[in-house]
Amino acid sequence: MERKITIVSVLSNGLALGIKNAASLLGCIVLWALTCWIPYINIGTTIAMACLPLEIAKGNIVSPLAIFDKKYFKYMGEYFLITAFTQMGVMVGMFLFIIPGIVISIAWSLGLLTMVDEGVSPLEALTASNKATMGYKWTIFLCNAILWIAVGIVASIFNLIPAVGWLFAFAVVVAAWAIMLGMKAHIYSKLSE
Repeated sequence: MERKITIVSVLSNGLALGIKNAASLLGCIVLWALTCWIPYINIGTTIAMACLPLEIAKGNIVSPLAIFDKKYFKYMGEYFLITAFTQMGVMVGMFLFIIPGIVISIAWSLGLLTMVDEGVSPLEALTASNKATMGYKWTIFLCNAILWIAVGIVASIFNLIPAVGWLFAFAVVVAAWAIMLGMKAHIYSKLSE
């Protein structure tokens, strides 16, 4: 059986998709930050931010104004349900010696994307996410670990530069976030087939 995703494919495609969308993702971050003080709008834009990998997975370059799309506002109730289910599952898993919590967080990581993309209920989305990630949890875990270890090392080196090092470190974190969204888009596009 051919593997749908590998560490190399996720990291390389995540890098390519992240770089392709980096500027527009930065615009999304700025617009999202501007909505923090408006509760109703901020919930919709938060859902849109979490669903950016859907647009990236379709090969589109994300428009910063896409976070204001009304289609995300209709998922408010479901967003809170899927977030609550996920957080409760991860918390219970963490009480069982941490590793089950990590496994659950990976197993359900595609739940919100599945719910919005396929229009299913939160529980159906979490079940579909668990089935999609079956056999790929180690790959997903290692890809995220490699990315964040590299970010930690590079950001620490930049932080050694007096006065402006924090600015470079911040840029590295923003770039890593773009790469992470690209990785999630690649993972979702391959595992949701």
